[in-house]
Amino acid sequence: MIPLHVHSCFSLGRGVDTPDALVRTAKAAGLDAMALTDRDGLHGLPAFLEACREHGVRPIVGAELAQGRDRAVLLPRNAAGYAALCRLLTAHGSDPEFRLLEALARDRDGLVVLSDSLDLLSALLPAGPENLFAEVRATAPFAAASALTLDLPPVATGDVWFAEKSGWEVHRLLRAIALNATFSTLPPIGLVSPEAWFKPAADVRRLLAHIPDAVANVDRVADLCRFSPDTSLLFPRYPCDDPAALLAQETWAGARHRYGEFGETVRARIVKELGLIHAKGFTDYFLLVRDISRRAARTCGRGSAAASVVAYCLGITQVDPVEHDLFFERFLNEGRTDPPDIDIDFAWDERDAVIEGVLRDHGAGRAAMIANHVAFRPKMAVRETAKVFGLPEAEIQRVTGRMPWFWHGGGLDDIAGHPMFRGWTPLPPWPEIFRLARRLQGIPRNLSVHPGGIVLAPGALSERVPTCIAPKGVPIVHWEKDGAEEMGLVKIDLLGNRSLAVIRDALQAVRDNTGRTVDTPDWKPHLDPATVDLVRDGRTMGVFYVESPAMRQLQEKTRAGDFAHLVIHSSIIRPAANRFIREYIRRLKGGTWEPLHPVLGDLLAETYGIMSYQEDVSKVAMALAGFSAAEADGLRKILSKKAHGAKLEDARRQFADGCAARGVAPETVEAVWEMIGSFAGYSFCKPHSASYALVSYQSAWLKTHYPAEFIAAVISNQGGYYSTFAYVSEARRMGLRVLPPHVNASRRGWSGADDTVRAGFLQIKGLKDGAVEAVLEARGKDGVFRSLDDLRRRARIDPADLRLLIRAGALDSLSGGLSRAALLWRAAPPPPPSGDLFPDTGSALPRPPSHTEREMLAQEIETLGFLMSRHPLSLYERAIAAVDPVKGSDLAAHAGRRIRTVGWWVTGKVVETKAGEPMEFVSFEDTSAIYETTFFPDAYAAFCRRLTHVKPFVLTGTVELDFGVPALTVEDCRWLEEPPARGLRDGA
Repeated sequence: MIPLHVHSCFSLGRGVDTPDALVRTAKAAGLDAMALTDRDGLHGLPAFLEACREHGVRPIVGAELAQGRDRAVLLPRNAAGYAALCRLLTAHGSDPEFRLLEALARDRDGLVVLSDSLDLLSALLPAGPENLFAEVRATAPFAAASALTLDLPPVATGDVWFAEKSGWEVHRLLRAIALNATFSTLPPIGLVSPEAWFKPAADVRRLLAHIPDAVANVDRVADLCRFSPDTSLLFPRYPCDDPAALLAQETWAGARHRYGEFGETVRARIVKELGLIHAKGFTDYFLLVRDISRRAARTCGRGSAAASVVAYCLGITQVDPVEHDLFFERFLNEGRTDPPDIDIDFAWDERDAVIEGVLRDHGAGRAAMIANHVAFRPKMAVRETAKVFGLPEAEIQRVTGRMPWFWHGGGLDDIAGHPMFRGWTPLPPWPEIFRLARRLQGIPRNLSVHPGGIVLAPGALSERVPTCIAPKGVPIVHWEKDGAEEMGLVKIDLLGNRSLAVIRDALQAVRDNTGRTVDTPDWKPHLDPATVDLVRDGRTMGVFYVESPAMRQLQEKTRAGDFAHLVIHSSIIRPAANRFIREYIRRLKGGTWEPLHPVLGDLLAETYGIMSYQEDVSKVAMALAGFSAAEADGLRKILSKKAHGAKLEDARRQFADGCAARGVAPETVEAVWEMIGSFAGYSFCKPHSASYALVSYQSAWLKTHYPAEFIAAVISNQGGYYSTFAYVSEARRMGLRVLPPHVNASRRGWSGADDTVRAGFLQIKGLKDGAVEAVLEARGKDGVFRSLDDLRRRARIDPADLRLLIRAGALDSLSGGLSRAALLWRAAPPPPPSGDLFPDTGSALPRPPSHTEREMLAQEIETLGFLMSRHPLSLYERAIAAVDPVKGSDLAAHAGRRIRTVGWWVTGKVVETKAGEPMEFVSFEDTSAIYETTFFPDAYAAFCRRLTHVKPFVLTGTVELDFGVPALTVEDCRWLEEPPARGLRDGA
């Protein structure tokens, strides 16, 4: 018996199993069709259709809408019915005045309606009984008694909510989480029956044997619903008479602007691309993206689109694909059936305005954001399950705070054996919490807005996909990015990039400070020798895309700072590619090598025979195994998915068979496939890396020539990999003076000029925006403040904000010789008149004692977040002298020796070895340099808990040189003794 009423985990907060699990259950039961009817949405439709294709089950599309006591299963018979379903779901998720009975009465053409609600069916009957059925649920057969009095044909459903009977406990857990209840306070009325599992058809027939017509009508309904949604590409339309002519005109004009006089190579490539763009129907899309990219002065078109010379000529992308030999077929080819993917980065603080403008200008109902399906991850699953058990927050935090980010959610034995949990005894109910939490993982919890994915349609989107209004106030489609693409929606990614804001603000500061305009058309930062040297040496802290410890070390090891090599490096540094990175460096430094196969010699010559880019996978698959361009692109897509499993194995077999047919030796096939496997989950194409390398060099140029303006912009935009404390340390290492907030000199954010950077008002923790605006406005209108009273009179800020400014040192210049303690005393609001018997005689109040140095430093940490006036290690000078450590800047001179260093934790990254053991790479700094350390599994197990504290460390280990770059392999890790005064224990 075909199931007509089935819920998946996309019935948010209720459903348990994935569409794939339900389809597999149906297939195992010998069913050739099934419906998916999630509550109030089509969120799981793409996954359902894919599962049905994979398992050979006919999909029946539908949804269940519910409001109050009324509910109906809606199954579209045709395209009109599907459009009606999408409109109803859109109204349900967008219109606060939505009324299910009224809306369904107006708009049910093409829909089969199943319901056991007497009121709902009665409201629909006046329009005729056609395609109306009284639903008889196996879980509640007598609920249909009233509906059956309407003389409508009955139909049997299982009302399935989980694949197996054990799913009910997960359903109960989901309901408790959704209702913010514990198991003891969860109202039973919100739960489905424990019998709402995917029962065998024989059991359903037995339960409904007293209504034989209901069972007989199942096949009738299933036969009515053979509709399959349209998944052809839904392209937006550009508002002009001849888009193709306009695109060609704009492209040739852009070519003359980009190239001046250009040769046959550029001309032929433009002609080829324009022809393919037109043939594939992408013309309007390119014009719309061109318009969007012009909504901001500084953008970065990236991804595979940067391989298009048309995109370059239109100003969508900024890197020349001809000069840098970018592979256009990665972006677009004859065999590609999915939509092109153009990503544009905007400055992070401009992106929302751009999106709002696109949504507004494209027209209501014709544009929406992509959804994110936010799934339960391990920490969230454990936290939420523990809350349902009623545990206090402090106890929950003690456990979840120890959970590593990469925990795969195994059983309690897995997590209890992790070094972070050493010494922890899992008393009840924790074993049960972990067992249940494991079952939550991967289940969608809620919808959110994709960071920048937007879809545009030529007409109403709600004819093709339901939309709803996100809490942020923007419309979103029901599908996430992969599902939207599978269903034919054409997506544009408009993403926020903090480094674009860094470059913008630094360039503006340079103009303000020097009068120089840097970003002219002839600005070529990647050709500047001093900038190339900085990149070569790995002095790239703060530089976009190349500042992580691993990337800085790669630059130091290769000593290659030119554009071409930076593009390679920013692609090759993948989590799974470490072995190949080492081989790449060896070959780059002159080591001999032979290609794995003669065909690969020329194909991978640029990268010394090492596959570095996504398109390398495509090229190798085509050249070695005979893949078509479309098949090779399919392999790339499989590798990019986190859950590639069986599909990747199928691709491996196809690759091996293709290679064998061409006489490639099995050992060569194995070696090449191992390199291909290193692209799984995380990799980049060359156009993407080239686009970002251009931004990297702009950042690096500014750091090289205007370090103060650059570092100030990095900190102000929170635009980097590291903390503000780390960037302040880097500023000192570059010879810059670091100054605290100053009421007469600070701006909102950090500012820099010459050899000085100064903290802005926003660095002061707790200082309200209104106070900042008041100070800046008063200072801009009438000049600098001359005294505390002048500031209080003109800015009229809250006394609490005034005290914050004093404690942060921002009013030290207005003290008139008074201490901060005295300023705080004077800043206190006067007491109200008291009517005292003895009036004030005007005698002077005694001055409060000045703060000690320790108190001043404690206030600095409290108000600014870290010690800004000095490095925290400077407070430990006697203890450091007793240790007699090697300076971080001198590590290389002690290669192979066992030494001690003193360091302040900067950043760390926990990874897993091939054996699944955790280890950590940690960056420390002293007053001389930032340096890298490695905690292999034994050391990590011994010291991982200690590394969670912000304190100075004494590290003992051996200095290892890798291609001339030092790192300390840590054997012992202790806290530096002699802590400073109370209140300064966590001094950064």
